[in-house]
Amino acid sequence: MQELTFGEDELIVSKTDTKGRITYGNTLFMKLSGYKESELLGAPHNIIRHPEMPRIIFKLLWDTIKNGKEINAYVLNKSKNGDYYWVIANVTPSLDKNGRVVGYYSVRRKPSQKAMQMIKPLYAKLLQAEKSGGMQASENILNQLIKENGGRYDQFILSI
Repeated sequence: MQELTFGEDELIVSKTDTKGRITYGNTLFMKLSGYKESELLGAPHNIIRHPEMPRIIFKLLWDTIKNGKEINAYVLNKSKNGDYYWVIANVTPSLDKNGRVVGYYSVRRKPSQKAMQMIKPLYAKLLQAEKSGGMQASENILNQLIKENGGRYDQFILSI
């Protein structure tokens, strides 16, 4: 399997409902994922989830957006044919006029090489902790890292 790349000026965009089912994907999203629009619409967004992506990152992501807050996170995605690509994702809840979450909007861009030098070993460590000690072991490592970097995940992510 090979790593797919895209331009620094290109954006991957998708929208989901509150259950994480895809309601929109731009052309770049379809191209990198390897799926046709008809295969993506209505499918769970985790259709592109790479098995080497730590579950704790998705737990943090979902806990944050379900509470109506936006989050930035580095994510490893898998295309239909098994190729993969890294993104820095900004996921924002879509709110109705009463402030209720009605879906999610994600804009992803190409991460920097500097960030990848930190994220790849961190995610490998989190994944190994999950395999040996479950999600709690991975969460403990992530929480310690966050604590060491000002106590906020978003500050850590934006600092690299």
